[in-house]
Amino acid sequence: MNAVEIRAARPLDAGTVGAILGANVDATPWLPRVHSRAEEVMFAADMIDAGWVTTARTDAGVVGFLALQDTEIQALYVAPEAQNRAAGTALLNHAKARHRRLGLWSFAANAGANRFYERAGFRPVQHTDGAGNDVGLPDVRYEWHADKETL
Repeated sequence: MNAVEIRAARPLDAGTVGAILGANVDATPWLPRVHSRAEEVMFAADMIDAGWVTTARTDAGVVGFLALQDTEIQALYVAPEAQNRAAGTALLNHAKARHRRLGLWSFAANAGANRFYERAGFRPVQHTDGAGNDVGLPDVRYEWHADKETL
């Protein structure tokens, strides 16, 4: 993958951001599809309109996004074909550079993402049975604090 550029999402990015979200659902056998593709695009548009979304771009276009509401990461997805090529790390580092602390939820079954967050300095602080999320799957609360970052 070529260099990753991080920038604020634009309204025209909603289709691509929604498609990245949907592609990740499709690529994850244990994750049920509970929203239509149209709903995913509308969700992306709403997050972009709220000013939450930062995109990772390469010569191939938008390959990932991070939605940040204050200090809460609402979503971090990279297109399946672009994963493990620095886009996710660039997005996360961009958010970390702007905040002293961040939090997020991740599905317990998402071992790859959970390893990624832990390598980035996030620590699990809570485990749930999934009753509080829209798919009913167990999840993990992660938090990162700049003052606890290990070098």
